[in-house]
Amino acid sequence: MRISLCNEVVEELPFERQCALAALFGYDGIEIAPFTLGEEPHLLPAAQRAVLRRAAANAGIAITSLHYLLRTPAGLSITAGDASVRARTLEAMRGLCALAADLGAGVLVHGSPDQRRLEPGDEAAGRERGIESFAAVAADAQAAGVVYCIEPLSRNQTPFINTVAEAAEIVRRIGSAAVKTMIDCSSAALTENESVPDLIQRWLPSGLIGHIHFNDPNRRGPGDGDLDFAPVLAALRTSGYRHDAAVEPFIYEPDGPACAARAIAYLRGLGEAPTP
Repeated sequence: MRISLCNEVVEELPFERQCALAALFGYDGIEIAPFTLGEEPHLLPAAQRAVLRRAAANAGIAITSLHYLLRTPAGLSITAGDASVRARTLEAMRGLCALAADLGAGVLVHGSPDQRRLEPGDEAAGRERGIESFAAVAADAQAAGVVYCIEPLSRNQTPFINTVAEAAEIVRRIGSAAVKTMIDCSSAALTENESVPDLIQRWLPSGLIGHIHFNDPNRRGPGDGDLDFAPVLAALRTSGYRHDAAVEPFIYEPDGPACAARAIAYLRGLGEAPTP
């Protein structure tokens, strides 16, 4: 299991410095939030994609994944009733599959709660449009050689897809090996009816889990709250998890670099996630 740093934690730094810092702290890779790359990240020129990939390689780490996919361009939504909005959204999703492939990233994590809102009175239709949006990019993800993960998020962020079971139902309905779900420790601890380690042990054998986010229910990094990550890492190890994971805090105190350094030191110090 490789552990990456979500790059928005240190987004104020140039990308080359983000990679160098992640490597210095002991991360294996970096997970990119596309909005940190510009207003239209799905249209990033080939030359700029090559620069990003080279920066990670020069630092000795990988670009493992993308997440928080639809914050830019503005106005995207997988659930909107406006067909033109959904068309623009699908264009961005397909473009991000290609971007991930060009960067060497094998996984995209679709969280983006603001871009899957359900309008009052239109909830059922909105859910169906969201599912159709995920299904519409399955072939693009497969063609790009990437896995598109549907992220369950806590109910205080969105009413659409809150549990792994809900996401798994959609994944099974789509029926593509290129579409999976994932476990976000913060959201899972807030929403699921079982502990995060039990959730891992129940769902990993299904083959439907393609990624893990390490974060605390208090929205800080692992080790900076009440969630004990030793059982989480033990469950991943005993279940044979071989995919990537990423550290994704949302609160940075005293600052992003300090949070990033503290999180990976805590995880490595548990002795369950040795450096490869």
